[in-house]
Amino acid sequence: MKGKLSCYIIDDEHLAQEILEEYVAKVPFLELKGTFISPLEAAAQLDEDKPDLLFLDINMPDLDGLSFIPMLNPKPMIILTTAYDQYALKAFELEVKDYLVKPFSFERFYKGVLRLYQEQGNRQLPERTEVRADSKHEPVYLFLKVGHRIQKIATRDILFVEGMKDYLRIHTAKEKIMTLLSFAKLEELLPTQDFARVHRSFVVAIDKIDHIEKNRIRIADQIIPISDTYSDSFYKKLRGLI
Repeated sequence: MKGKLSCYIIDDEHLAQEILEEYVAKVPFLELKGTFISPLEAAAQLDEDKPDLLFLDINMPDLDGLSFIPMLNPKPMIILTTAYDQYALKAFELEVKDYLVKPFSFERFYKGVLRLYQEQGNRQLPERTEVRADSKHEPVYLFLKVGHRIQKIATRDILFVEGMKDYLRIHTAKEKIMTLLSFAKLEELLPTQDFARVHRSFVVAIDKIDHIEKNRIRIADQIIPISDTYSDSFYKKLRGLI
């Protein structure tokens, strides 16, 4: 199989569809053939188009994604996109290719589809810079659960992130945003070259640092400590930027 990977998006959430459509459009070797709100809506068209890849949600009305997978014959490659992590074991028993937990970054999305593309063989790999999430010509965003909504946050607007027990408080120049997310997950989503963990309770945007004095960082009107645990890696990153 040569050329682009043709793909479908099957997800009943309009915002999730938009995010995936935006991600797919950035990747030169993906070709979106259709977007559907349910497996039942996509079923008839699947037989005609026979896409290479499905981006499939799990929890949907009428028929959930996990129940739909065994019905597929022939079965395309499948990447599950879901807000729930408890189905991962069942998903891989069904031989899905990847399991993306919402909200996921473009970088994480790209790693997954690039691996599938390479596995197909006989493909000319695109230049990495064509689709880098950190391109200066492409704004990078996070889509985070905030209360009962999913909020879009430009990473360039983030000053620093503060740990608040089970929550994270994201500080921007205009607002403070609380989200139920772990630091480990956040660090996976953020562009690694632009942010640094400096304390078990703080991640900072490097370009927002006003100054550093006595292992304390000044950002806007906030003083942020640098702990011994993270100081070596933080200063090493700074040296690489100077």
